[in-house]
Amino acid sequence: MKSFIETISNIWKIEELRNRILITLGLLLVYRFGCQIVLPGIDSAQLGGLVDSTGTDQGIFGILNAFTGGAFANASIFALGIMPYISASIVVQLMGIAIPYLQKLQKEGESGRKTINQITRWLTIGICIVQAPAYLYGLGAFGVPDTAFVLGKGLDFMVPAVIILVTGCVFAMWLGEKITDKGIGNGISLLIMIGIIATMPQSFVQEFISRTTNNNGGLMFVLIEVIIWFLVILASVLLVMATRQIPVQYARRTASGGYEKNVMGSRQYIPLKLNASGVMPIIFAQAIMFVPGMIGGAFDDTSFGQWMQVNFSDIFGWAYNILFAILIIIFTYFYTAITVPTNKMADDLKRSGGFIPGIRPGKETGDYLDKIMSLITLPGSIFLALLAVLPAVVVKLMDVQAGWALFYGGTSLLIMVGVAIDTVQQVNSYLLNRHYDGLMKTGKNRKVA
Repeated sequence: MKSFIETISNIWKIEELRNRILITLGLLLVYRFGCQIVLPGIDSAQLGGLVDSTGTDQGIFGILNAFTGGAFANASIFALGIMPYISASIVVQLMGIAIPYLQKLQKEGESGRKTINQITRWLTIGICIVQAPAYLYGLGAFGVPDTAFVLGKGLDFMVPAVIILVTGCVFAMWLGEKITDKGIGNGISLLIMIGIIATMPQSFVQEFISRTTNNNGGLMFVLIEVIIWFLVILASVLLVMATRQIPVQYARRTASGGYEKNVMGSRQYIPLKLNASGVMPIIFAQAIMFVPGMIGGAFDDTSFGQWMQVNFSDIFGWAYNILFAILIIIFTYFYTAITVPTNKMADDLKRSGGFIPGIRPGKETGDYLDKIMSLITLPGSIFLALLAVLPAVVVKLMDVQAGWALFYGGTSLLIMVGVAIDTVQQVNSYLLNRHYDGLMKTGKNRKVA
């Protein structure tokens, strides 16, 4: 504890780091405040039972509500959250594989990155313009009565409301970019994480009350749940941090301008992550999981259609989660293949005079790195799939409430763990550069400087 207090004191001594943390906290506070402001023209008193009465605490609606910190169910000015920007970023990233213009921008360095960011921003606005009216009209389907719309659903309400929702998303995007530039970094991820964390206390309190007041296990069962939750967090940290280190040696430039092998020199490593795709496979899989329900709706008159609707409308059902896990494994391979450019890594290594011992530079190095990535992606994808379906397991086997179960795995937990690790690394870089002890005394977090 004494060491931790000294570390906090060291953080406060560094003026630049202190200012960045205060700016980050201030901007996050602005975002949380905006999540509580209800859209003009909607009676907030009639939104109180939205989540409980419609079941939007489950499925894709529950995920959106968690990512926006409750703003989605509150009909807030930030109801769309930062997800349109995430969607636009994914689309631009995928389009970069097929569109030569975007491929050219990716190779142009800083100027190309700025152009890609601008394209992403405009695409975000386009997505918001589509999602905003869909969200407003969808509130009725979620169970919000027409009387909640004080001005009705005419143009005099819809046009200003759409403008406010689009502006709210753009403002949230601006907050994230300012946190990245002026704060401690990872602005967009921090906004998502703070939204997820905001719903966690309420979910835990509901689970605690359910266990202690309904004679459903009591305090001891709550303690067991918390212990299991910490073990799952530990497993998630291992998944995020695990790497396969590929040894690399570099040729040494001689006085005559040539190169010679630096056989006795110190080795460096290429860290290949066990889970290089992060949470993206889960997001992709969740986006597709509504398709079986739509197919079931198309064949509603048949027993097959009814079976599809029943089994794939419950996100905690076995059929849903088996398909969900298979899709995650498939998308893990797909996303890793398009985001880890092993051939480019091999070319960069060759240009810098580096080589993997026993492997020829160039194509053979690229093939070797691709083979290693394929081998480590299999256990990584299986581990990711198990974490993603773990909420369904604890609901079925331990009778955990749905809201609290979502924190046992899936996108929410992995985002919290990943962002927390990145934030610790950012803080460590400031501390270690100024010769202070980092937040983590050992391990990979200490090697940031």
